[in-house]
This record gives sequence, C-alpha cells and structure tokens, in this order.
Amino acid sequence: MDSGTGTFTPPDGPPRFIAAFYEVQFGWRIAAEAPARGPVDYAAAEMIRTVQSRGQLPHVEIWGPGTKGEEWQLLDTPTPGKQAGSARESLPEQPQRSARTERVRDRRHQVLTSALARSGVDFSQPADDEAVSAMVDVLEEETLRRLALWLSQATTRHETGS
Repeated sequence: MDSGTGTFTPPDGPPRFIAAFYEVQFGWRIAAEAPARGPVDYAAAEMIRTVQSRGQLPHVEIWGPGTKGEEWQLLDTPTPGKQAGSARESLPEQPQRSARTERVRDRRHQVLTSALARSGVDFSQPADDEAVSAMVDVLEEETLRRLALWLSQATTRHETGS
C-alpha cells in the first residue's frame, strides 16, 4: 500500500472488492472488503458520511477485479456530494453530535437500510444513502421502526404470494 497521498496499491492475492481510505496519520487502509461490490459501496458511503461529520474531507478509492477478473482495477473514487476536490471550508456545516447520539442515529440508519435491503432495494447510488439519512434525521424512532416493519411485512407477503 502506498504511504503517500498517491493512489492506493491493492494487496496481494486474488482481486475482490475493497474500499481504501487515506488518513494523514495512518496512510492508506482497507476499510471494507467483500466478494460483491454492493456492501463495499454501502460501507464506503457510511464511512464518508462519518468522516464528513467530523468536518474532514475523505479520500476514498474502490478497487475490484478487472475485466478478466484476475487483475486489480481502480473502479471508483467516491467524493462527498457534488463537491469533488473541495476544501474543508466549503463542506456544509455539520451539527456536533454526542457519541451516544451518533450511535443511536447509526442504529436507526442500520434498521432502515436493513429493512430496505431485505425488501430488495439496491443501494448503488449516493442519493439512496442521502435519502435514508434524511429519513433517519426527521422520523421519530417509533415511526422509523414501523416503516421497517411495513417493509418486512410487504416482503413477506410478496414472497408468499398473499
């Protein structure tokens, strides 16, 4: 792995999907790894959101198998929102949250994304995560859990043909 701010160097072994994050104090680190891209994209979006909430600009690269499946290929360099290459000062101001508040928010986010994933929703667009985050921020916990229950019931009914 590259210790500078250059491009991440993939690890040895067969290609798989990974998200690499660059942090000044640690260099490049693999933050997510999976045989499919979807979970890696989801994890990268969550980590970008977390880094942004700290007022920092994340540096991320998504790597995976090349066209032949035997070599590594840089697939994407996600950037926060529409502000590619922007400086910290141009990021929207994030409210300070306590660690407990952040854990509760993350748990609520997980409840909703899990329900949506079980219902067959594919989280491949940044707008998907933004929409979930917006709902998590405005809905009460009981309402969010009710929504997750409805999605679960709808999925069950659809699978059983009722």
